[in-house]
Amino acid sequence: MKNDQTPVPDLARIRPYGDTLDDGRIQLSFTLPVPSDDRAVEAAKEVLHLLGLKEPLIAWHEAIDHDFTHFICYGSLDKSIDYTALVVHEADVTRMTLPETDQFIREHFGRPIRVIGASTGTDAHTVGIDAIMNMKGYAGHYGLERYDMIETRNLGSQVENEDFIREAIRFNADVMLVSQTVTQKDVHIHNITELVELLEAESLRDRFLLLIGGPRVSHELAKELGCDAGFGPGKFADDVASFMVSELLKRMELRRG
Repeated sequence: MKNDQTPVPDLARIRPYGDTLDDGRIQLSFTLPVPSDDRAVEAAKEVLHLLGLKEPLIAWHEAIDHDFTHFICYGSLDKSIDYTALVVHEADVTRMTLPETDQFIREHFGRPIRVIGASTGTDAHTVGIDAIMNMKGYAGHYGLERYDMIETRNLGSQVENEDFIREAIRFNADVMLVSQTVTQKDVHIHNITELVELLEAESLRDRFLLLIGGPRVSHELAKELGCDAGFGPGKFADDVASFMVSELLKRMELRRG
């Protein structure tokens, strides 16, 4: 006979845990610009104390250069959060399957939706844009190329914002899709801000549905930067496709009055 004694968390007061529920254990990794020695270990413990973590433990440290040390550490958090009170900002869309999206486009638009995508600026990574656009997609979610009613053009990486806009006009795109993988020193924010400003300067912002995605992208950030939606980790081509056709339909109906 099964004896289920699994503890039930209090969602109004949840804490991280490592071994047992509510033990507050957190794993961290970071680098300090100091040599790898005993003083470096003490410095890492002080960092954990400054973060409000108790019982600091430096599980591993290694020199990554003469004056730089990388640490893996543990500490305990004695505070909790109210999970039930959290508000999540995300694109408001009901995910449709590939056939459902194709049928939606046929019924409401009667023509293929045109999507142009790129990793813009100095970003040389194409993993994100390929996962959304390429036919094989990612993790079992087919890319936009697989859809019968979506025409795509993938410009690849390191595309200057001016060139991206020029090609979007030439392609007569409905949607501009930007992938931003490189985020050091908030370069993704500066790059998207420049793109939006260029579109606005040419009175082109309302011509396109502008979507961005990447590891540090959220819907809230995208809206703050002047885009129409943002898709972060855990989002796939079907999320993007479902949102863009639904939003394009809303805009078309508004224009019709």
